[in-house]
Amino acid sequence: MNTLTPEVEWNVGALLGEGPVWVERERALYFVDIKRRRVHRYVPESGERSSWEAPAQTGFVLPHADGGFVCGLQGGLHRFTPENARFVLRVPVESGLPGNRLNDAHVDTEGRLWFGSMDDAEREPTGSLWRVEGDQAPRVHDSGYIITNGPAMSPDFRTLYHVDSLRRAIYTFDVGNDGELSSRRLFSTHAPPGDPDGLVVDAEGYVWVATFGGARIERYAPNGLSVGHVAFPCSNVTKLAFGGDDLRTAYVTTARKGLDEAALAREPFAGALFSFRAPAAGQKQSLCRIVCPD
Repeated sequence: MNTLTPEVEWNVGALLGEGPVWVERERALYFVDIKRRRVHRYVPESGERSSWEAPAQTGFVLPHADGGFVCGLQGGLHRFTPENARFVLRVPVESGLPGNRLNDAHVDTEGRLWFGSMDDAEREPTGSLWRVEGDQAPRVHDSGYIITNGPAMSPDFRTLYHVDSLRRAIYTFDVGNDGELSSRRLFSTHAPPGDPDGLVVDAEGYVWVATFGGARIERYAPNGLSVGHVAFPCSNVTKLAFGGDDLRTAYVTTARKGLDEAALAREPFAGALFSFRAPAAGQKQSLCRIVCPD
């Protein structure tokens, strides 16, 4: 695994590339540039590339069962329709915390949306782990984070992984049939260079963790031990998504954020979208089924 070589798919120059997601119905990859307020779409088969400007910082874009997407913008959950480039606020989140924004997210097999919030200034522990189900209001399941990342589920849907980036900690929770979380515990204290960023769990139950400032993706066994890594030609690796017909093509976002001119000269592909062939397949992307009222 340590010999895998990522290839550049799109040198998009993202300031803070994040949230890659494989959208099976389009055979396309979507991802965001949080700081430049962009949603990007890439079609590997044709090489087609599209971009949309969002009205606020966008932490994630996830396909909805009714068509279109749910996006986590600063201020709440929006419905995004690529055909007319419309973003419509449907569910306000943390309107009393204007310094916060939404960050990473995951949809489980029941269509529930899990997402994190964080202090945009990256100083105060005002971030939380949220869940939205059906037509219910958003609920907080854990709090006290400065930067949240993850979340993601194990293949048996019994374990949720979540990242506390600045504490360099990866936590697990038990997940009940009703979606309730319990028994938070430490899965791993991130030892490699850099801070743990976005993560994803493959079909074998192994956890892939991007490292911001560490120039790599680390793969962890279900027992929390590292079993290898994939090195990148740029420092800030942010998240991975499995795509393609066999879900074995790993698409990876990166970032230019925090790099000075000298570092950018050394890292001409910082902020690019990369890919590599993974030794295991990923899990199929579930469609979001939350009710977004008009």
